[in-house]
Amino acid sequence: MNAPASKSNTKAELLSTLVEHVDITSYDARPVIDAMRKMSFTSRDTARAADIFNMAIEDADCSPWLILAGSTSAGGCMHVYRDMVKFGMVDVVVATGASIVDMDFFEALGFRHYQAKGQVDDRDLRANYIDRIYDTYIDEEELQNCDHVIYEIAESLEPRPYSSREFIYEMGKWLAAGNAKKPGSLIQTAYEEGAPIFCPAFVDSSAGFGLVKHQVERAKAGKPYMCIDAVADFRELTDIKLAAGATGLFMVGGGVPKNFAQDTVVCAEILGHEVEMHKYAVQITVADVRDGACSSSTLKEACSWGKVDVTFEQMVFAEATTVVPLIGSDAYFRGGWKAREKRRWQKLFTKG
Repeated sequence: MNAPASKSNTKAELLSTLVEHVDITSYDARPVIDAMRKMSFTSRDTARAADIFNMAIEDADCSPWLILAGSTSAGGCMHVYRDMVKFGMVDVVVATGASIVDMDFFEALGFRHYQAKGQVDDRDLRANYIDRIYDTYIDEEELQNCDHVIYEIAESLEPRPYSSREFIYEMGKWLAAGNAKKPGSLIQTAYEEGAPIFCPAFVDSSAGFGLVKHQVERAKAGKPYMCIDAVADFRELTDIKLAAGATGLFMVGGGVPKNFAQDTVVCAEILGHEVEMHKYAVQITVADVRDGACSSSTLKEACSWGKVDVTFEQMVFAEATTVVPLIGSDAYFRGGWKAREKRRWQKLFTKG
């Protein structure tokens, strides 16, 4: 049954202003970062974070990793992260499932995120099948289409355990095979550049719905099904840490991705290897540290766990969409990435 015209018109009006993703190559943030370096408070912290990120990029022995949590991809930073991979500023991505599936893969399918217009009753949004992230809207019908595509990809694969890295690689392969409606997504770019993406809580996203449907239907039919092996995620990322040696973390938000990436040092030690702590570390967060929460723990605190060296670390207590585009543009125009060799860690797991 088609929706009433009034309801359809309301939805179209609510979903009429697109979120435009910032392009770090279109403006040179170096003068801003240089000015911030002479200031105080969060400005100076931001400048030092930019300096540390550039140091990690310029260190020939270092493999920088991008760690993502929160909704900054939906909020307009999606292409910043894509370009960090594209230009070789980072070799690995560790993210929430929502950042990768509900936001990046979602847009690769041709869907978009929208700016909210004023205050709208969330019950009205629900009635129009619109999901809200603060002041950003998502069409729930389109999101369910994304769920179904995940289901179709799962159906096409051999029924066995997959790490999230392996499944996301298959998603990138599917997009690169001509199925992408929007070229240049993070997933497709990472696939093409050999940069692995890990989502340690992968099913906490639209991927979860599609994979559950896959398993339920297969089980009802008495057929084997694929599943996500979270232990394989941890093992594979630790393998990368062992192969990389020196590493740097550029962290947006906290939560599971942050701790997962940091814990590779401890995991390697448990396996009997001598590894150095993450050499460079930047975290951009608005989380308070006073409650002892893991996602908001400072980088100095992480040093006590043997995860992060504190020689080159910087916490930036800021809302990420306000500073990430500055740091990203600064790194792009300083050009340290031009001299570094992309590590293409996907090669550790690709057969043949």
